[in-house]
Amino acid sequence: MNVTEAVTSRRSVREFTDQPVELETIRRVLDTARWTASGCNYQPWEAAVVTGESLKALQEKITSTPPQTLEYDWNAPLAEDHYKARLHGISKGMFEALGIARDDGEARMKAMGRNATSFDAPCVMFTYFPRFMKEPQWSDTGMWLQTVALLLREEGLDSCFQEFMAYYANVIRDHLGLDHDRYMLFCGMAIGHRDADAPVNSFERERVPLDEHVTFHGFE
Repeated sequence: MNVTEAVTSRRSVREFTDQPVELETIRRVLDTARWTASGCNYQPWEAAVVTGESLKALQEKITSTPPQTLEYDWNAPLAEDHYKARLHGISKGMFEALGIARDDGEARMKAMGRNATSFDAPCVMFTYFPRFMKEPQWSDTGMWLQTVALLLREEGLDSCFQEFMAYYANVIRDHLGLDHDRYMLFCGMAIGHRDADAPVNSFERERVPLDEHVTFHGFE
Protein backbone atom coordinates (compact mmCIF):
# COMPACT_ATOMS: atom_id res chain seq x y z
CA MET A 1 0.00 0.00 0.00
CA ASN A 2 1.43 3.39 -0.99
CA VAL A 3 0.87 6.62 0.96
CA THR A 4 -1.97 7.80 -1.28
CA GLU A 5 -3.82 4.51 -0.80
CA ALA A 6 -3.34 4.70 2.96
CA VAL A 7 -4.67 8.29 3.10
CA THR A 8 -7.73 7.62 0.94
CA SER A 9 -8.64 4.29 2.53
CA ARG A 10 -8.32 5.55 6.11
CA ARG A 11 -11.63 6.40 7.73
CA SER A 12 -13.07 6.49 11.23
CA VAL A 13 -14.11 2.88 11.71
CA ARG A 14 -17.02 2.42 14.11
CA GLU A 15 -17.49 -1.35 13.98
CA PHE A 16 -14.60 -3.76 14.50
CA THR A 17 -14.25 -7.52 14.35
CA ASP A 18 -12.99 -9.44 17.39
CA GLN A 19 -9.75 -10.39 15.66
CA PRO A 20 -6.92 -9.46 18.06
CA VAL A 21 -4.13 -7.03 17.26
CA GLU A 22 -0.65 -8.49 17.66
CA LEU A 23 1.81 -6.71 19.94
CA GLU A 24 4.56 -7.11 17.34
CA THR A 25 2.45 -5.25 14.78
CA ILE A 26 1.65 -2.36 17.13
CA ARG A 27 5.29 -2.08 18.20
CA ARG A 28 6.38 -1.97 14.55
CA VAL A 29 3.89 0.79 13.74
CA LEU A 30 4.81 2.90 16.76
CA ASP A 31 8.52 2.36 16.28
CA THR A 32 8.25 3.73 12.73
CA ALA A 33 5.98 6.59 13.85
CA ARG A 34 8.81 7.86 16.09
CA TRP A 35 10.16 9.56 12.96
CA THR A 36 7.19 11.95 12.78
CA ALA A 37 8.30 15.57 12.57
CA SER A 38 7.94 17.81 15.61
CA GLY A 39 8.97 21.40 16.27
CA CYS A 40 12.45 21.58 17.83
CA ASN A 41 12.35 17.77 17.95
CA TYR A 42 10.42 17.95 21.25
CA GLN A 43 8.42 14.79 20.42
CA PRO A 44 5.82 15.79 23.04
CA TRP A 45 3.47 12.83 22.64
CA GLU A 46 3.21 9.95 25.07
CA ALA A 47 0.82 7.02 24.85
CA ALA A 48 -0.38 3.80 26.43
CA VAL A 49 -1.71 0.90 24.35
CA VAL A 50 -4.29 -1.20 26.16
CA THR A 51 -5.90 -4.54 25.25
CA GLY A 52 -7.21 -7.74 26.83
CA GLU A 53 -8.30 -7.81 30.47
CA SER A 54 -6.78 -4.41 31.17
CA LEU A 55 -8.93 -2.82 28.46
CA LYS A 56 -12.02 -4.66 29.66
CA ALA A 57 -11.45 -3.44 33.22
CA LEU A 58 -10.98 0.14 32.04
CA GLN A 59 -14.12 0.05 29.92
CA GLU A 60 -16.12 -1.24 32.87
CA LYS A 61 -14.95 1.79 34.84
CA ILE A 62 -15.80 4.16 31.99
CA THR A 63 -19.28 2.78 31.39
CA SER A 64 -20.10 2.99 35.11
CA THR A 65 -18.91 6.61 35.47
CA PRO A 66 -20.90 9.70 34.40
CA PRO A 67 -19.15 11.88 31.79
CA GLN A 68 -16.90 14.48 33.39
CA THR A 69 -16.12 18.09 32.54
CA LEU A 70 -13.93 18.35 29.45
CA GLU A 71 -10.43 19.70 29.91
CA TYR A 72 -10.45 21.27 26.46
CA ASP A 73 -13.07 22.44 23.97
CA TRP A 74 -13.48 20.73 20.61
CA ASN A 75 -16.74 22.48 19.70
CA ALA A 76 -15.42 26.00 19.05
CA PRO A 77 -15.86 25.63 15.24
CA LEU A 78 -19.63 25.41 15.73
CA ALA A 79 -19.61 29.19 16.12
CA GLU A 80 -19.58 29.44 12.29
CA ASP A 81 -22.28 27.93 10.10
CA HIS A 82 -20.04 26.35 7.45
CA TYR A 83 -18.21 24.30 10.05
CA LYS A 84 -21.52 23.37 11.66
CA ALA A 85 -22.75 22.17 8.27
CA ARG A 86 -19.74 19.84 7.94
CA LEU A 87 -20.53 18.28 11.31
CA HIS A 88 -24.19 17.87 10.41
CA GLY A 89 -23.23 16.28 7.08
CA ILE A 90 -21.05 13.57 8.58
CA SER A 91 -23.57 12.94 11.38
CA LYS A 92 -26.39 12.56 8.85
CA GLY A 93 -24.41 9.99 6.85
CA MET A 94 -23.47 8.01 9.94
CA PHE A 95 -26.95 7.85 11.46
CA GLU A 96 -28.54 6.98 8.13
CA ALA A 97 -26.03 4.13 7.74
CA LEU A 98 -27.03 2.92 11.19
CA GLY A 99 -30.71 3.14 10.26
CA ILE A 100 -31.44 5.69 12.99
CA ALA A 101 -34.09 8.32 12.31
CA ARG A 102 -33.34 12.01 12.84
CA ASP A 103 -35.95 12.30 15.62
CA ASP A 104 -34.90 9.14 17.46
CA GLY A 105 -32.87 10.80 20.18
CA GLU A 106 -32.62 7.70 22.34
CA ALA A 107 -31.11 5.60 19.54
CA ARG A 108 -28.71 8.39 18.64
CA MET A 109 -27.48 8.66 22.21
CA LYS A 110 -27.06 4.88 22.39
CA ALA A 111 -25.03 4.91 19.16
CA MET A 112 -22.80 7.72 20.45
CA GLY A 113 -22.42 5.84 23.72
CA ARG A 114 -20.57 3.06 21.89
CA ASN A 115 -17.58 5.40 22.00
CA ALA A 116 -17.20 4.31 25.62
CA THR A 117 -16.19 0.81 24.51
CA SER A 118 -14.36 2.08 21.42
CA PHE A 119 -16.82 0.34 19.08
CA ASP A 120 -15.61 -3.05 20.34
CA ALA A 121 -12.08 -2.53 19.02
CA PRO A 122 -9.73 -5.09 20.58
CA CYS A 123 -7.04 -2.50 21.22
CA VAL A 124 -7.12 1.18 22.26
CA MET A 125 -4.26 3.67 22.40
CA PHE A 126 -4.54 6.60 24.80
CA THR A 127 -2.43 9.66 23.97
CA TYR A 128 -1.43 12.29 26.50
CA PHE A 129 1.26 14.92 27.14
CA PRO A 130 2.41 17.27 29.92
CA ARG A 131 -0.05 20.06 30.59
CA PHE A 132 2.52 22.80 29.95
CA MET A 133 2.61 21.90 26.26
CA LYS A 134 1.13 24.62 24.03
CA GLU A 135 -0.58 24.78 20.63
CA PRO A 136 2.51 23.87 18.56
CA GLN A 137 3.00 20.69 20.59
CA TRP A 138 -0.71 19.80 20.28
CA SER A 139 -0.21 20.12 16.53
CA ASP A 140 2.87 17.91 16.65
CA THR A 141 0.88 15.29 18.54
CA GLY A 142 -1.79 15.41 15.84
CA MET A 143 0.85 14.79 13.17
CA TRP A 144 2.11 11.79 15.13
CA LEU A 145 -1.42 10.38 15.48
CA GLN A 146 -2.05 10.75 11.74
CA THR A 147 1.24 8.99 11.04
CA VAL A 148 0.19 6.14 13.31
CA ALA A 149 -3.18 5.89 11.55
CA LEU A 150 -1.57 5.67 8.11
CA LEU A 151 0.97 3.08 9.24
CA LEU A 152 -1.88 1.03 10.66
CA ARG A 153 -3.50 1.05 7.22
CA GLU A 154 -0.24 -0.24 5.75
CA GLU A 155 -0.56 -3.16 8.18
CA GLY A 156 -4.16 -3.79 7.13
CA LEU A 157 -5.54 -2.31 10.35
CA ASP A 158 -8.03 0.47 10.99
CA SER A 159 -8.62 3.07 13.66
CA CYS A 160 -10.91 5.73 15.02
CA PHE A 161 -9.68 8.88 16.75
CA GLN A 162 -11.65 9.40 19.97
CA GLU A 163 -11.59 12.85 21.54
CA PHE A 164 -14.68 11.49 23.32
CA MET A 165 -12.33 9.87 25.83
CA ALA A 166 -11.57 13.32 27.25
CA TYR A 167 -14.91 12.96 29.08
CA TYR A 168 -13.26 10.22 31.14
CA ALA A 169 -9.79 11.67 31.57
CA ASN A 170 -9.68 11.09 35.34
CA VAL A 171 -10.79 7.47 35.05
CA ILE A 172 -8.23 6.78 32.33
CA ARG A 173 -5.38 8.54 34.16
CA ASP A 174 -6.12 6.53 37.29
CA HIS A 175 -6.17 3.25 35.33
CA LEU A 176 -2.86 4.07 33.62
CA GLY A 177 -1.21 5.39 36.78
CA LEU A 178 -0.74 8.90 35.38
CA ASP A 179 -0.26 12.02 37.49
CA HIS A 180 -3.44 14.11 37.15
CA ASP A 181 -1.57 17.37 37.71
CA ARG A 182 1.09 16.66 35.12
CA TYR A 183 -0.75 15.01 32.25
CA MET A 184 -3.45 16.16 29.87
CA LEU A 185 -5.31 13.25 28.28
CA PHE A 186 -5.68 14.16 24.61
CA CYS A 187 -7.63 11.31 23.01
CA GLY A 188 -8.13 7.63 22.54
CA MET A 189 -7.60 5.70 19.31
CA ALA A 190 -9.58 2.53 18.67
CA ILE A 191 -7.44 0.03 16.74
CA GLY A 192 -8.39 -3.21 15.03
CA HIS A 193 -9.80 -4.81 11.89
CA ARG A 194 -12.84 -3.14 10.35
CA ASP A 195 -16.05 -5.07 9.93
CA ALA A 196 -16.40 -4.77 6.16
CA ASP A 197 -20.08 -5.72 6.29
CA ALA A 198 -21.08 -2.95 8.70
CA PRO A 199 -22.82 -0.07 6.83
CA VAL A 200 -21.39 2.45 9.31
CA ASN A 201 -17.95 1.65 7.87
CA SER A 202 -18.87 2.36 4.26
CA PHE A 203 -21.18 5.38 4.03
CA GLU A 204 -20.05 8.19 1.74
CA ARG A 205 -18.13 11.04 3.38
CA GLU A 206 -17.67 14.49 1.90
CA ARG A 207 -14.51 16.54 1.80
CA VAL A 208 -14.23 20.23 0.99
CA PRO A 209 -12.86 20.90 -2.54
CA LEU A 210 -9.17 21.77 -2.64
CA ASP A 211 -9.73 25.35 -3.78
CA GLU A 212 -11.79 26.09 -0.68
CA HIS A 213 -8.82 25.19 1.48
CA VAL A 214 -5.77 26.28 -0.49
CA THR A 215 -4.68 29.20 -2.67
CA PHE A 216 -1.64 29.15 -4.95
CA HIS A 217 0.69 32.09 -5.52
CA GLY A 218 3.63 32.73 -7.83
CA PHE A 219 3.16 29.76 -10.14
CA GLU A 220 3.50 30.33 -13.89
